[in-house]
Amino acid sequence: MDKPQVSLVIPIFNELENIEPLQQQLCHMMDAWDRTTEVVLVDDGSTDGTREKIELLATADTRFKLVLLRRNFGQTAAMQAGIDHAQGEVIVTLDGDLQNDPADIPMMLDHIDEGYDLVHGWRKNRQDAWLNRKLPSKIANRLISKVTGFPIHDLGCTLKAIRADIAKELELYGEMHRFIPILAHRDGAKCLEVVTRHRPRIHGETKYGIGRTTRVLLDLMTVKYLLQYFASPMKLFGNIGFMCAALSATFGLGALTLKWMGGMDMTGNPLMLFALVSGLASIQFFSLGLLGEVNARVYYAQHGQRNYKVRSVVNFQEVDQDQNFSVRRAA
Repeated sequence: MDKPQVSLVIPIFNELENIEPLQQQLCHMMDAWDRTTEVVLVDDGSTDGTREKIELLATADTRFKLVLLRRNFGQTAAMQAGIDHAQGEVIVTLDGDLQNDPADIPMMLDHIDEGYDLVHGWRKNRQDAWLNRKLPSKIANRLISKVTGFPIHDLGCTLKAIRADIAKELELYGEMHRFIPILAHRDGAKCLEVVTRHRPRIHGETKYGIGRTTRVLLDLMTVKYLLQYFASPMKLFGNIGFMCAALSATFGLGALTLKWMGGMDMTGNPLMLFALVSGLASIQFFSLGLLGEVNARVYYAQHGQRNYKVRSVVNFQEVDQDQNFSVRRAA
């Protein structure tokens, strides 16, 4: 069987009421174009009957393929699982909550045909709560754009079209799925941001809240490190080391000067000792965090490990025999 031209990758977690309308919209779109298409639904440990619903869907329509994760690993891991299993020449990612409009996908694929490697959506008229969704998103997008130097309005939009060779080179951990355009651009991908429609959520509850802000900021630190210092980390840690050495020398000379001039005993100054210990501890913790990110990537790359575990897949023709999951065909 020939590989499909397009793979639609959709992470799903407890979206029971949205499955049927999502299926109808996707089928209407796929029936209207001449591109061979597969839909890779990644169930991220749903507990509300979503898994059973999509299994019935895959039984009725073999264009729908399933990746069923053992438990809830999070959206980034689910998206990585979908990308790994997708067989299309172009991979399109979108949410399963119906807020992304599948009608925007043909337009994005047309831009891919024009020569772009990645086309990502901009929810210019976002239909979400202002205080806990839109405001934090605007602040985060401006901060991320400034820190990374990558001009973008909406990193949180899941709707993206990516050439498969670019997508499969990505390594997504933590909350890194939102940084896909930046990571792809780092690898030389030609990216384009386009305005896409955004619809209010009708069924189910949002899985995201303002509490994710801190995790995104921590991942931003990692992305900044990967973009600027991954190949030569000594540029970062060496500069910090020189600054610490300069501070140490300055404090040391100051302490000696005060001792010679006035006989002050600097060992009895708790504030200075506390400042020095705190400064050294912060440097150590940030350094350990960044080095830990690098070590995790080395581990996953060398041992062929992923940050998810698959229980089974459905309707896949070609499966790596080394994978530790079962393969089922829809009856």
